[in-house]
Amino acid sequence: MAVQVVFRNRFLPYLLVAPQAAVTLVFFFWPAAQGMRQSLLREDAFGLSTEFVGLDNYVEALTDPRYLDTFLRSVAMSALVAFLSMSTALLLAAMADRAVRGGRAYRTLLIWPYAVAPALAGVLWFLMFNPTIGVVGVGLNRMGIAWNPYLDGAQAFVLVTVAASWKQVSYNFVFFLAGLQAIPAALIEAAAIDGASPFRRFWTIVFPLLAPTSFFLLVVNVVYAFFETFAVIHATTQGGPGGATETLVYKVFNDGFIGLDLGGSAAQSAVLMAIVAALTVAQFRLLDRKAGA
Repeated sequence: MAVQVVFRNRFLPYLLVAPQAAVTLVFFFWPAAQGMRQSLLREDAFGLSTEFVGLDNYVEALTDPRYLDTFLRSVAMSALVAFLSMSTALLLAAMADRAVRGGRAYRTLLIWPYAVAPALAGVLWFLMFNPTIGVVGVGLNRMGIAWNPYLDGAQAFVLVTVAASWKQVSYNFVFFLAGLQAIPAALIEAAAIDGASPFRRFWTIVFPLLAPTSFFLLVVNVVYAFFETFAVIHATTQGGPGGATETLVYKVFNDGFIGLDLGGSAAQSAVLMAIVAALTVAQFRLLDRKAGA
């Protein structure tokens, strides 16, 4: 039976919600409103003159071939980061869930990397894969592989994608492990008695039961790849070489803080927010359609 909470003072609920509402208003809605206002203006680099240009900043951004290339690159990186981090985390979670001895130690060690800040993760991968001082980078060159992500755009893209995926594996691991432990063992045992192979048990029983968890992590990883990979990119390649690792969020930084195009960068940030919101809504609708079926 559900317990209904009744407040004797009708102002108490509003008082309890007020601190969080104030934080949300000051640090989320107010900056967003300022950004939308800035996207309709055009200022000089010194902020001495301001001109209202309407939607010109949006038109200029969406018709720029470089912006389209950056968008496609961001989508590719987002898909790769989500796939690599989720598939690796699911494999590690399945192995840790089956571990009999030392299972708690495995889980603790696999969770630790999530405590590493994205900027620090980028520095770690930068040091490991640096072609002159990095252990892995120097080793690849000695093996005859011409490794230099500062000259080769494809190698830089691979480095940034793998570093961003590694940073997210621990987060996905926690949720997949919890999902695996919530599956009744009787279902797995019944399938094993019926003669189902381990792969068939996983594909027909475990994986479908993990669908809600997988969908939630897909949304989280897509948002992470679009926004939170900025620190990894900035610490490793700074968008180079030749823009090969420049994503939408990093282009906003380059145009706004480096190029001092405040109106254009604000318009790009608004477009980026709309893209991520549209992807999230589309994913939720897909889930609702599958649940209804």
